[in-house]
Amino acid sequence: MIEKKINSLEKKLESYSIALEKSKISEYIETINNPRKLLISNFIIGIARGIGTAIGFTILAAIIIYIIDQMVNLPLIGKYIAELIEIIENYR
Repeated sequence: MIEKKINSLEKKLESYSIALEKSKISEYIETINNPRKLLISNFIIGIARGIGTAIGFTILAAIIIYIIDQMVNLPLIGKYIAELIEIIENYR
């Protein structure tokens, strides 16, 4: 009876151990305890977020400008939008 409980506990402990290894918690703790790794990874993440934000904003602005250009026929606003579109097309 005691052996069954010990075997059961050993199996549970082994399954918990495997689960911890799969979660890679040791790598996470190692990264947190190493300031250099933490700074490098955060720097790279920051660059990726910045580039993603810039690209997303550019696409969104282009779509909005295109929609406004198609909808608005007012001479004054149309003139400014045309200049803005010309500037964007010159940078392509």
